[in-house]
Amino acid sequence: MISVRFRGGCKNYYFDPRGAMVKMGDQVIVETAQGPEFATCTEGNHEVEDSAIVRPLCAMLRMATESDCRTVEYNKKKEREAFDICERKIAAHGLEMKLVNVSASFDGNKIIFYFTADGRVDFRELVRDLASVFRARIELRQIGVRDEAKMIGGLGICGRPFCCSQFLDGFLPVSIKMAKTQNLSLNPTKISGTCGRLMCCLKYEQNAYEDAAKRMPKAESFVQTPDGPGNVKSVDLLRETMKVSLDSAGPNEPLRTYRSCEIKVLRNGKGSREGIEIPERPARYVEERTEEGFEAPIFATPFYMDHPLEDAPVREKFGQEGGENRSRRRHRGGRRSQGGKPAGGGPSRPAEERQADKKTAGKPRPAQPQQAKPAGEDGEGKRRKPYYRGGRRRGKGGGGTPPKTE
Repeated sequence: MISVRFRGGCKNYYFDPRGAMVKMGDQVIVETAQGPEFATCTEGNHEVEDSAIVRPLCAMLRMATESDCRTVEYNKKKEREAFDICERKIAAHGLEMKLVNVSASFDGNKIIFYFTADGRVDFRELVRDLASVFRARIELRQIGVRDEAKMIGGLGICGRPFCCSQFLDGFLPVSIKMAKTQNLSLNPTKISGTCGRLMCCLKYEQNAYEDAAKRMPKAESFVQTPDGPGNVKSVDLLRETMKVSLDSAGPNEPLRTYRSCEIKVLRNGKGSREGIEIPERPARYVEERTEEGFEAPIFATPFYMDHPLEDAPVREKFGQEGGENRSRRRHRGGRRSQGGKPAGGGPSRPAEERQADKKTAGKPRPAQPQQAKPAGEDGEGKRRKPYYRGGRRRGKGGGGTPPKTE
């Protein structure tokens, strides 16, 4: 047999190759109940059990040619045009239905329109209008919201494409009991897919959760631990651990975590402790740790230890007394002062003078006599260039008082 998949589907169908050798990825024409169809081979010639075959078994007609590929492209263009025409017809008839997809047969004799609706829709007049436009057999099929998500596709909350549009052969039955078993939030927005139904991925790990739940005690169970008896408050099925409230624990003491192999279940679930004999404390689980041997690291010779650079001259240190290569750093906000000494290396001022300066800081200073300006060659006084500090320039036309000259 060979396995083929039709356009827009995830389910594989078996066909008889009639002695032809077909490889995966080859495009073939097969015979179906609706007539010849174009399909893609997903698995070449292989043996299949008799129980997996649905009778009557259809056969492959031939390998697809370039003419068949052009026919498929023409049918896709025809489907896009039919989608727009059908939407206009639905609006003209005032029908409460949503058009989802259009599929045309390979020979072009049949066009299927898929739509969704809340209830029953009388679309007999719509079928007559579509048949008069396309001159083909028209079929309208009402589908559910899950089938709509499978046809349109999209991204789930996990960031991956929908499972139904990628690899699921059919829809799996999902119940709210699965979310309870997996300790998930029962908020519908968190456990529902884009289609509005429960997510199909809840079914994937359900068997593993059910198997772990058989080995783990329920909440509020009475158990014996290595530290004494207590009640189970919460259970983590994935890690197979539980948090226990010990009887000997204080009011503010946090819960302790134990593994399933470290406890003995005395009563599974809620109930009374009367008549329960408390056995000896089980042994504590000790995780075995194997010593790992580390190899000695290999350090490569850095570039500055290269032989040509060993005799390179060393730069003299900055700030040496009497040296010419002193650090000349430009400081913002005034001259540099060290150790509370004023710039220029003079002696520091006494505290009494500094306090006196603070008291007279807000008072106006007395006017000082201006010194004569030195005369230049042309007889005019030599002016000093105005200066400014990070703000508006103080000088001619700059506003404010002009700078003082020496």
